[in-house]
Amino acid sequence: MGFIFHKTELDEVILVEPKIFSDSRGFFLETYKASEFAANGININFFQDNHSKSTKGVIRGLHFQHNPKSQAKLVRCIQGKIFDVAVDIRPQSENFGKWFGVELSEENKKMLYIPEGFAHGFSVLSDEAQVLYKASNEYAPEADDGIIWNDSELNIEWQVNTPIISDKDTKLQTFSEYKEKCQLKI
Repeated sequence: MGFIFHKTELDEVILVEPKIFSDSRGFFLETYKASEFAANGININFFQDNHSKSTKGVIRGLHFQHNPKSQAKLVRCIQGKIFDVAVDIRPQSENFGKWFGVELSEENKKMLYIPEGFAHGFSVLSDEAQVLYKASNEYAPEADDGIIWNDSELNIEWQVNTPIISDKDTKLQTFSEYKEKCQLKI
């Protein structure tokens, strides 16, 4: 069947475009195939699938888990349209603090692979959106963390006018606070 794997500005973040087979009945596509993903640099085991539904203007994120429970994710939007974002939070990386965003939708059927060491979030651009994603580790509350969505240093362009944010996400740390914690661990 197949996929097309596109490198992004953040080396390890990969945009995955499935090959779609359409006819009068509808369409068919593969959403994951371990051998093809491994052949294209994504050699990871996924242990949990998540499904969220959100309304227009919702921003979820920026979320991540600390080692040893960090998560790689394979994200896709099955209903509506989102702006999906990955932020490199690896202190030793040349891309530390840089972000990449892309539109994922039920129309384009693209997926975004986000490796461990990245924070993840998305904004909902359509009236409603449903997002499915695979994670390489199970959810671990003790490892759960995040960076506030509107951090001035990251300056992410979320593409929403009136953001709807959860209480939890309004209390997340700034990127500067995250960097200070990283310095303390070195």
